[in-house]
Amino acid sequence: MRIRRFLALSLFCGGILAGAEAAADVTLPPPPFGLSDVRVGPVADQRVTWWRQARLGMFIHFGVYSVLGHGEWAMFSEHIPRNDYAKLADDFHPDPAAPAEWAKVARQSGMKYMVLTARHHDGFSLFASRANDFNVASHNNGQDVVKSYTDAARREGLRVGLYYSPLDWRFPGYFMPDLYLDSAEAMRDQYHREVEQLATDYGKIDLLWYDGGGEQWLGFGGLEFDGAKWASRDRGKPYTGRFSWRDAEVDQRLHQLQPDILVNDRTSVPGDWRTRENPANLGGFDDVQPWELCITLAGSWGYQPGAKPRPLDDLVRLLVQTATRDGNLLVNVGPAPDGHIPPDQIARLGELGAWLQKYGRAIYGTRGGPFLPTATMGSTRVASTVFLHLLGGEGDRLPAIVTVPQFPGGPTLLRARLVGTGDSLTVHKGKGGTDIGIPPGALRNGVAIVELSYDGPVMGLAPRPL
Repeated sequence: MRIRRFLALSLFCGGILAGAEAAADVTLPPPPFGLSDVRVGPVADQRVTWWRQARLGMFIHFGVYSVLGHGEWAMFSEHIPRNDYAKLADDFHPDPAAPAEWAKVARQSGMKYMVLTARHHDGFSLFASRANDFNVASHNNGQDVVKSYTDAARREGLRVGLYYSPLDWRFPGYFMPDLYLDSAEAMRDQYHREVEQLATDYGKIDLLWYDGGGEQWLGFGGLEFDGAKWASRDRGKPYTGRFSWRDAEVDQRLHQLQPDILVNDRTSVPGDWRTRENPANLGGFDDVQPWELCITLAGSWGYQPGAKPRPLDDLVRLLVQTATRDGNLLVNVGPAPDGHIPPDQIARLGELGAWLQKYGRAIYGTRGGPFLPTATMGSTRVASTVFLHLLGGEGDRLPAIVTVPQFPGGPTLLRARLVGTGDSLTVHKGKGGTDIGIPPGALRNGVAIVELSYDGPVMGLAPRPL
């Protein structure tokens, strides 16, 4: 992943945009440093409909860094020389059957789409790249992990996503593009050619998850010498050098080859959704800009032996907190060097899948709202139903009564039931709202979900505080 300690650049996730409807497609400027605009409006909304309905996906960070087991940034953070790092490929021999396992685990875990690191910042391609000799096929008799993965995902009925980094640490032109302009341009050529190959050779690709590109990030936001000292460029100062990724050229060709593909906001062209990274950047409610929170299941993004998976309750709460803010959750696994996901991570994902079998209708196909989330509750909605998600507070206790606002001139609450058991709950309408009785013991995995049925649609209601 891109967010690390280098030059103290960090991703700010955030702005709250509640309920505004665009009359026509426009692009919204980025709130964080170095990210692109995002398309919003009727046409943009239609393009991302399947993605928003999916709500949950699997991220897979896999590459030669898995051999070391120190995470995906090992080459950079440990200052491993390029030639020494390249030798790791001699010990990287993924099991050809591993991608089928990934897809099966994803489906059983309740994921609806997948994203595999086709190439990370270390420059190692998980496909038979025609632009880059540092690839899996050149060390494994033509094995193409991306091909096996895309085929496996489709067999399991999952949408296919690829992560791709234009950044490549092997090129000094990334860090000082003007000083090493030839190097930067060679890196750009590799980026253009590899993205075209990915869009050409592997059938329908549903989304492309860029990372490390754009003119404003890392190398271009990196070192400047003012005659006295080196420092990182000020966040508000744009890069003005001679180099450009020419992202618009890539984007045009990409959409010629894959008209329906979605892209995120990490290059210099408008994207289809915003990326928020790590739970600390969960941020606020936003039902205008599509967005996604990506998190690790265990340890770093890349494989770390012995890393313990998050508790199920934490995963459930993060999923609920994301959905009630109207976002997607992308949960990352880092397979071992042989390509297999550690068994304890598979087990935890299986538990999440079991939870979703029982409570998934409050997540899949919903939108956030109509009540704005708080620290202890939030809501999702579909048709004439609102799902109220209650998060355990102090001592994992829930209040005996929860009051929800009424909708003057809008739909009327008919009944309330506890999702999971179907038990009817008491409903009392007062002047300040409608009181819902919450029975003791309703909490499961840190969350209780109440289904509120109304006598009319709730989708057009503007979000309001609880």
